[in-house]
Formats: sequence, structure tokens, C-alpha cells
Amino acid sequence: MDALDNTKIRNDDISLGFLLEALAGASELPLVFRYDGRPVKAGYHVTEVKAGQFAALDCGANEEAWTEIFVQLWDVEGDSRAHMPAGKFSAIIRKVSDHLHLAQSAKLTFEVSDGVRPMQLYCASLPSLRDNAVHVELAPRPASCKPRDRWLAEERSKAAGCCGPALENSACCR
Repeated sequence: MDALDNTKIRNDDISLGFLLEALAGASELPLVFRYDGRPVKAGYHVTEVKAGQFAALDCGANEEAWTEIFVQLWDVEGDSRAHMPAGKFSAIIRKVSDHLHLAQSAKLTFEVSDGVRPMQLYCASLPSLRDNAVHVELAPRPASCKPRDRWLAEERSKAAGCCGPALENSACCR
């Protein structure tokens, strides 16, 4: 059976600590989130930040536990004509993080809506500096089969070890 390989999508799924660290050196610069091929409007609001501790069983009956922080972005025009500075965004997130004693390794999920369409879930990629602003791409967070994803990652790891430059003509690389 051919299945979608979602493991590549989550490779840029950054943690809370990573995002805050990346924004620390650019606190005065505008923070521009992009989703669905377009930037959020300059007047976007962080309407809610919530955190949760989760425990679950995946479809292979493997136990999992994690901490996750959800940042809700309301993509609307506001009175301000500029995107929120990275420092202001960080201060909002840190207030919740410090109050709830969240680990910096907490999984980061964005909930985005324009106030009309339903909220969609996104994960954040590595922030980048360009055009005198900090840009963060948000990618849809798809459903996935974790046991299959772990198996695919293991298979890739085996293939990478077997098919290095010195062994590219070996039988396992064909």
C-alpha cells in the first residue's frame, strides 16, 4: 500500500524555546507569519495562548506524552499599520510560558483564522530574516501514523548508512 510520507513535513516543526531564542536577537523587527501562501495581515492579534500536557496511545498502542503550547493568531486588519515586533510577540509567549512553567522543548502549534474561516492548525518552520523583518512560515499540521513514521525514519537511516559515497554501488543501494 502506498501511503503519504508526512515525516518530511514535521522536520521543520520547531519548539517553543527555539522560536523564542531565534526572535531574541531581532526584537525590534516586525514578525510576519505566512500561511496558505500569504502573510498574515499587519494588524494580526495573538488572541490566546494555551498550554497542555498530553498523554496518549498511538495506533500501535505506544504510549506518548508531551507538552504543547497553542498560539492563536487572528488574521485581521488592525489599527496598526505594521506587523507586531518580534519582541512584543516573545513577551506575550514568555508570560504564559513562565506562568505555566513550560519546558522550552514544548511542541509549538499555531491556530490561525481570519475570523470567518474555521481555525486551522499549523506548525512553524525556522524563522528567517529578510526585507528587514522576521518571517516564519506556517505549514499545515497533518494527521499521521506515528508507528509508520518511526519505521520510515528507521529505514531512511539504514539506507543512509548503507549508501554513503563510498558504498553507493553496493547491493543495498539499488
